[in-house]
Amino acid sequence: MPNTDDKPSDGLAPSASLTTRAPLAPGAALPDEHAPQPQTPPRTGPEVIHAYLKTLSSGPGVYRMLDAGGDVVYVGKARNLKARVSNYTRLAGLPNRTIRMIQSTASMEFVSVRTEAEALLLEANLIKRFRPRFNVTLRDDKSFPYILIRRDQGAPQILKHRGARTVKGEYFGPFASAGAVNRTINMLERAFLLRSCSDSVFESRTRPCLLHQIKRCSAPCTGEISLEDYGALVDEALRFLKGESQSVREMYQQLMQEASEQLEFEAAARFRNRLWALAHVTSEQTINPEGVEEADVFAAYQEGGQTCIQVFFFRVGQNWGNRAYYPKADRSLTEEDVLDSFIAQFYDDKPVPRLVLLSHEIPSVAVLQEALSIKADRRIEIRTPQRGVKSGLVEHALTNAREALGRRLAESSSQRTLLAALGERFGLPRPPRRVEVFDNSHIMGTNAVGAMIVAGPEGFAKGQYRKFNIRSEITPGDDYGMMREVLERRFRRLAEDEAEAPKPTAEAELWETVAEAERAGGDASFDPSSDPASDPVSDEVSVGEPVPERPDLVLVDGGAGQLSVASEVMAALGLTGIHLAGVAKGPDRDAGREHFHLPGRAPFMLEPRDPVLYFVQRLRDEAHRFAIGTHRAKRAKSLGVNPLDDIAGIGPTRKRALLKHFGSAKAVSRAGVDDLAAVDGISGEMARKIYDFFHEKRN
Repeated sequence: MPNTDDKPSDGLAPSASLTTRAPLAPGAALPDEHAPQPQTPPRTGPEVIHAYLKTLSSGPGVYRMLDAGGDVVYVGKARNLKARVSNYTRLAGLPNRTIRMIQSTASMEFVSVRTEAEALLLEANLIKRFRPRFNVTLRDDKSFPYILIRRDQGAPQILKHRGARTVKGEYFGPFASAGAVNRTINMLERAFLLRSCSDSVFESRTRPCLLHQIKRCSAPCTGEISLEDYGALVDEALRFLKGESQSVREMYQQLMQEASEQLEFEAAARFRNRLWALAHVTSEQTINPEGVEEADVFAAYQEGGQTCIQVFFFRVGQNWGNRAYYPKADRSLTEEDVLDSFIAQFYDDKPVPRLVLLSHEIPSVAVLQEALSIKADRRIEIRTPQRGVKSGLVEHALTNAREALGRRLAESSSQRTLLAALGERFGLPRPPRRVEVFDNSHIMGTNAVGAMIVAGPEGFAKGQYRKFNIRSEITPGDDYGMMREVLERRFRRLAEDEAEAPKPTAEAELWETVAEAERAGGDASFDPSSDPASDPVSDEVSVGEPVPERPDLVLVDGGAGQLSVASEVMAALGLTGIHLAGVAKGPDRDAGREHFHLPGRAPFMLEPRDPVLYFVQRLRDEAHRFAIGTHRAKRAKSLGVNPLDDIAGIGPTRKRALLKHFGSAKAVSRAGVDDLAAVDGISGEMARKIYDFFHEKRN
C-alpha cells in the first residue's frame, strides 16, 4: 500500500542526478505514420506502472504520474523509488482515491536525487508548478507583504514590499495582510520620521511636503535634517524592528527626561510623541508571547470533508498577524497528511523562521526539518508542543482554525441553498454548480470592456474572473455588439475544448462514478463488474469541490435583447445544456424590481423579500463592480498615453521639442508640414511622417 509520507514535491534542479521518461509499454509497436491508426484508448493502470520497475533505482527520488493527455495527476517522493512505485502495481486494498489515480496513469517520469530531504523540496516545487489533482495543493498562495527599509540611497526609505527580495535593504515580515503593514508603517513614520516617498519625488522636492508638516517625516529631501542625523533615526527604527523595542523605548524616555530638565520642551515633546507611537505599534500586535522571538504556528482542523490551516507569524517577539488556508485535498487524508504536504509547499518561496510549531505530529517531520534547514542554511526546529507558552500559541491557532472553518462551512451551506433556490426559481433540472455573469462598461463607446464573474457553491471564484477588451469596430454605445463579442470569445474556447476532448469510455465512466460517490460522501468500493448507470450520483456539490469549467447558468445584464444575443451565440457554437437568463433593471433602475427573462418564458419578477432576489442582485453588482473597475483602469492607462509615442522615429528628444514648440500633442496634430519642419530636430521627411500619421488617423 502506498505510504502517505510521500507528498508532492518541487524542485531542487541542482540536486537532480537522473531524469527518465517512461519506456513504451511491453508489446507496444512504433506507429506507422502512413498507415491508418485505429482509435484505441491509450493503455493505463497497473500494467503501465509495472513496466517501469525494471529500470528504477532503489535510491531516493521524485516520481510524476501522467494521464493520457500528458497532464500530471500526481507527484510523490520516495526514499526508495522502486519499492514505492511497486506499491502501485496492485489495486487490492487501496483506497478509492489511489485506485482512481492509478487507473488514470498512462506514463511516469522520475528524478533521482541525493537525499530524501532534497526529494521533499523537489516534490513541493513540482506540486506548486503542476497542481496535480490527486495531490494536496496550496491555494490562494499570494505573496506576503513585508516592511522594507531601503539602504541603496543616502536617505533610506521605508515602504511596503511584495515579491522577490531583490532590492537592497532590510526586510521585516511576513505580515499577514497589507493593512497590518500599512498601519505599522504609519506608526513607524510617526515614531522615527522616516521618509516613504519615491526617489523621484524625493529628488524633485524644493520645500518640505505635507508629511513633514504633520510630523510624519523629518524631510531629509530639503535638508531639514542632516543625513547623519537621519541615519541615526533609521538605525533606531531598525533596532526596534529587530526586537530591541524595550531598549529603544528606554532611550527615548531618557532623552525626554534630559530635554525636560534642560527646559527644551519642544524636544521633550518630540520624544514623548515617539514613545506614544511606539506604544501604538506594540499594541497593534495582539499577542506578544514571552520566549518566542521568531516562529510560525500551524494548526489544522477538519470538518465536513474540508481542512482549514491557520498560520500565525511571530517576529521580534510580536504577533504579525495570521492567515487561514483551505488547501485542496482529498477528504480521505488526515489532518497530519494535509499538514505535512502543506508546509513543504508553503515554504517553497518564503523565508523559514528558526522555529515552526505544529498542532499535529506529521509523518515526515525529520525529513522536513532537514530540508528546511538546507533551504534556510541554518538549523530549523519543528516542534509539536504539549505544554507551556508554545502550546498555548498552538491552541490559540487551532481555535481560530476551527472557527474559520465553521464560518466557511456555514457560508458554503448558505451559498448552496441559494443556488438550489435559484435553480428552482429558474426551472433548472438541478442546482447550478457554476454561474457566470456578464456585464459591459464604457463611456460613449470609448475604452469598452466586457467582464465575466464566476460564482459556485463556495462563493465567488475570483481566480476565474475574466476581462475582455472590446476589439471589433463597434458603433459607440452598441451594447448588443459588445455582448456578442464577449460571449463569442468566452464560449468559442469552451466549444473548441469540448470538441477536442476524448469521448469517455466505459472504464472512464466507472472511475468517474467512484469519484462522484466519494465527493458525495459515500464509501464507493472498486468493483469493475458494477454497472455505472445503476449507481445514484448526488446532485449536491460537497464543500471543497472545485468549480467546473462549464457553466450551468449564464446571466447577462439586460433584457430580451441581450438574452437573444446570448441564445444566438450558443446556437452558432453548438453548445447545449447551458441555461441562459437576462436580468433587466426595473423602472427607474430600482433595485428589487428587476425583470427576469428566460427563453420560452414570459418575463417575471421575484418577491421583494425573496433571498434569491438579493442573491441575484449580489451577483449582478459584483459583475458591475468588476466591469467598472476594469474600465476605469483601462481609461486611466489611456489618459497617460501620448499619440506622439506611436510615431516611428519620435524619441524623447523630438517629443520634448514638439511639445515645447506647440504646447500639446493636439496642437501638433493640427500643425502643417512647414510648421512641423520649423521645430529643432524635425527634418522635412520627419515632418511629413508626423503630418501623415495624424491625418491618416483622422480619415
